[in-house]
This record gives sequence, structure tokens and C-alpha cells, in this order.
Amino acid sequence: METLREKYAENTRRTLLDTALRLFTEREYSSVPAEELVRTAGLTRGALYHHFDGKLGLFEAVFEDLERQATQRIRAAIDSVSDPRERADRAVDEFLDVCMEHAYRHIVLQQGPIALGWQRWRELDQRHLGGLVLDIVNAALDAGRIRPHPAELIARAFYGTLTELSLAIAEADSPDQARTQAADLVRDLVDGLAIDAPSSST
Repeated sequence: METLREKYAENTRRTLLDTALRLFTEREYSSVPAEELVRTAGLTRGALYHHFDGKLGLFEAVFEDLERQATQRIRAAIDSVSDPRERADRAVDEFLDVCMEHAYRHIVLQQGPIALGWQRWRELDQRHLGGLVLDIVNAALDAGRIRPHPAELIARAFYGTLTELSLAIAEADSPDQARTQAADLVRDLVDGLAIDAPSSST
């Protein structure tokens, strides 16, 4: 059974995460001091450093929560779909929808590379989304629905494309228009690799 100490620790951690999510969504990373984070959470700097080793560690934890939720949403959107092309289309649509949400766009796409640095940002993003892209590519290859290039190369090509498109949406004056254009572009790119589904026998 969970002890009172463990329950208190988890509640403290959750309070810090929830507070940070709100503040980092509203403001830039650099404009949110650690002192304000703990004061707003009703906690101490000691709690922040004990659970997250400081403001950057807390930001990274919020970032990973958002990435984890995004991956879960995409997997849920394609879980009941068997056709590889439809799986890819739905996955892209769900991912682009996630990119339109303010918290994900601001924290993951806009502030993430600034706070974490490009290398760490890419490492964390790929940890959560890279495997999902590879799974979709492997399913399409196994079904003979895309041209037989190496799976890792295809996955990296589409991961890179989706990464750049997500950043373009985050930076766009009209995110809605950028999201529509991104979806159309990805479908055209997939068409370039696609092999028509075999006709069903009669």
C-alpha cells in the first residue's frame, strides 16, 4: 500500500507540475522565476529541487507529460484502424491537431528548443514520437503499401518532415491555414511512396 509519505510526495510533485504547466503556457520560460513557481504552488524551493532539481528539470517534466499525452492520443486515434494508409492519415491529422493546442504549441514547439536546447529537445521529442512513426512505417512496409526503402530512413524522413511542419505551424501568423497546408503536403509526400492496395478477389 502507498504510504502517507509517498502520497504526500506524489501530491507535491503533481502540484508543481500543474502549476508549471499553467505558468509556462501563459509566459515564456525565461520570464517565470523559480521563486514564483514555488510561491504559486504554495511550496518551497527545497521541494522544487528535491523533485525536479530546479526550474529546468520541472520544465522538462512538463514537456515530457505533454509529449506522452500526444503520443497516447495519436495511438488511440489509430488503434482500431487496420488499413496502413488510413492509419498514417489519422496519425498525421491527430498530431497536427495536437500542434494546434496552445499548451503544446507554446511549451513543446516554441519554448522547448529555447529552454532545453535543440539537441535535448530533439532527443526527448524523438523518444516519444519517433517510435510511433517507425511503427506506422513498418506496418505499411509489411503490408506492401509503400515502396521498399529502409524503414529507419523512411521513419526519419517523415519524422523530420513532421517536426519542421509542427514548428512552421507554431510560428505561423495563421496556424489554422498552416495546419491545413501541412496536412495536404504530408498526404502528397505519402502518395509519392505509396503502392496501391491490392484489389480484393471476387
